[in-house]
Amino acid sequence: MFYKVSVPDAGKDKVAALVTLNPAESRRLIAKAVVQLPEVKAALKKGMIILGRGVTNAYVSEELFNITVEPKAQQTVGMVVNGATNANTSPPPCTMHVVRDGKPVENADSNVEILAFGPEDVFIKGANAIDPQGNAGIMASSLKGGTWGMFTPIITGRNSHLIVAAGLEKMVPSVMEACEHSGVYYYKYSHGLPAKLSPTVTGKVVTEIEALAVLAGVSAFHICSGGVGGSEGAVVLSVEGDQAHVKKAFDLVNTIKGEPPVTVPDTYRVSSPADFGYDALAQLATLQGM
Repeated sequence: MFYKVSVPDAGKDKVAALVTLNPAESRRLIAKAVVQLPEVKAALKKGMIILGRGVTNAYVSEELFNITVEPKAQQTVGMVVNGATNANTSPPPCTMHVVRDGKPVENADSNVEILAFGPEDVFIKGANAIDPQGNAGIMASSLKGGTWGMFTPIITGRNSHLIVAAGLEKMVPSVMEACEHSGVYYYKYSHGLPAKLSPTVTGKVVTEIEALAVLAGVSAFHICSGGVGGSEGAVVLSVEGDQAHVKKAFDLVNTIKGEPPVTVPDTYRVSSPADFGYDALAQLATLQGM
């Protein structure tokens, strides 16, 4: 579901602004909102926060710890890069992925730390797909189901907070339909690693729309997507509210305009899909059963 937000009713004083966000700008905006969510702020004071590996979470880490994470895409494992689904082989540049009572846990193993999770603790994860109903899906090529496959039983069973940070560029018609048409053994041919899209069950999705509501108290409407010349994946929003709130939102967006594109790793599991004759299972084998 989408994260529930409420904004002031502007009534007859409503004004609107048109804003465009490139993917990196969207990630920065969403990250700023995630660290301001009541659940996150409460767990930061007393409780646990676990940041799943992901590109958007690289931005969340920067906002949470006031650090720089580079290259940002190295903070994830699986990614779509150079026109193919692939996996990064390098370690994450930021290892502060478990926070207890406001302090990063040194040398933390999140697979162990999550066993102490309770209902007020927070798991933050990106997504590869969201749909208009607020469903989210996460792709994984790992035979173990990736991060989400390992943590799902604990997060859902204990009713822990799951915050899904995902930009509107990830919008698909139906997450559940997409899940039916994917899988690590589903494909004969593939442009990169074959993968399964799995639905998140209890996640609260934070997109640019929820982010603007949280940070500036405005309503936002997704009116178009895409572009050229570096604006591929961009989203265009109509931001609406009273003069003061819309101006606050517009000024906020202006502070993040020009966010640099996501930096990427140097090495991947699949050198090139063509090197494997586009054979899906041959590319999957590069994971060596991981």
